[in-house]
Amino acid sequence: MAEPLTLHEDPRSGNCYKIKLTAALLGLPLATRAYDIMKGETRTPEFLAQVNANGRIPVLQIGAGTKGEGRARFLPESNAACWYLAYGSALIPADRFAQADMLRWMFFEQYNHEPNIATLRFWLRFVGEANLSAEQRAQIMAKRMAGCAALDLMNRHLADQAFFSGAAVTLADIALFAYTHVAEEGGFGLGDYPHITAWIARMQALPGFIAMN
Repeated sequence: MAEPLTLHEDPRSGNCYKIKLTAALLGLPLATRAYDIMKGETRTPEFLAQVNANGRIPVLQIGAGTKGEGRARFLPESNAACWYLAYGSALIPADRFAQADMLRWMFFEQYNHEPNIATLRFWLRFVGEANLSAEQRAQIMAKRMAGCAALDLMNRHLADQAFFSGAAVTLADIALFAYTHVAEEGGFGLGDYPHITAWIARMQALPGFIAMN
């Protein structure tokens, strides 16, 4: 890719890590600009005007400059950014069904997995249970049950195949790996899911793999 790439991120975020891991596996140079979401740095007028009006990260910046200058494009949403980086690579299968199957696991990650596993990790590790609102504390059990159900489904799927959409790693694996491999920080016991732990080891052994900060 000729245009420079910059990731607007919080290094603690698994959604941001997905994009960095995708770039690393593809050998793509990726600059980063860090924000602290705990301090509201993605809600400032400057960020909302120049990076993402939705006030969220990650955002992949393609090209130099700012929105106002018209020289750069800004792509929010982690899985969309991963798709942009991986387009035309082996991380996206050529087969039509395999590609659709990859996408369904990426949708699963954002709908069934991330809202439960990532949310509990954020609440328990970074916010602290004592600092949660009554409404958040009331949701912990439901999110734990939904997170365990997602992990159980993943574990059963991996019982007879190495990666989520076949024999080779795809964006589905990258999307699910980000928050799964740190799920214990949200109170999920990965030792209960042997096929997931074996898959995590395979992911970590990939050429170009980088660890989460």
